[in-house]
Amino acid sequence: MTVRVLESKLWYLQRVNLFQEMTGEEMRELERTTRMESVKKRSAVFLPGEPSRHVYLLKTGRVKISRVSEEGREVTLALLEPGEIFGELEVLDDSPRDTIAEALDDSAICLIPREQFLALVRLKPELSFRLTKLIGSRLRKIETRVEDLVFRDVPSRLAHLLVQLADEHGRTTARGIHIDIKITHQEIANLIGSTRETVSAALGDLKKAGLIDFEDRSITLLRPDVLKRRSGASSSLASRSRQ
Repeated sequence: MTVRVLESKLWYLQRVNLFQEMTGEEMRELERTTRMESVKKRSAVFLPGEPSRHVYLLKTGRVKISRVSEEGREVTLALLEPGEIFGELEVLDDSPRDTIAEALDDSAICLIPREQFLALVRLKPELSFRLTKLIGSRLRKIETRVEDLVFRDVPSRLAHLLVQLADEHGRTTARGIHIDIKITHQEIANLIGSTRETVSAALGDLKKAGLIDFEDRSITLLRPDVLKRRSGASSSLASRSRQ
């Protein structure tokens, strides 16, 4: 049992894009200094104000990164899928957590101690480069979301989010672009700064218009080109929809 668990962790670490340039010995050392933890659905991985002692890699499940506004409203910053890293920014800044990380499903998470992660960043310039690109990409997404909240109405924000999710998690099918993540109406509402009721109504309008189809928590973009125009976003959806 122990051997299979260790092999599984090493196998997983070797497939994380961030660590692609590491040698076999470096990967084995990383495996020795990390640990896997199971986190139950709706449980917190970390909370604001907690010290930043680890960087996290999501192996299975989903994790939501959010912040509570001054008005008490939860604002979702990111929905993370398996293979993604989180909690790295506060570790690099040596600052307490300022966001909430919550498991949306029963999840398995790999914890990298802060000292080990910082040593890797210092040792591996290519890892530092990849990390800088990742952090920059996330900050741009957050800035775009803030702009959405200020300058766009709910239907435009919803269309923009669907385009973004399809770009990041989309799979081209005979019907359109299927978003390969499960997402609830409440999670969508938290991402675009709206209410669940408003989002449900807006999704219903898009479905009646023949632009999307959805069942349970699964969404398919039937007319991604029209959604892109409605969102005002630049994306790769137009070329993908013609494939």
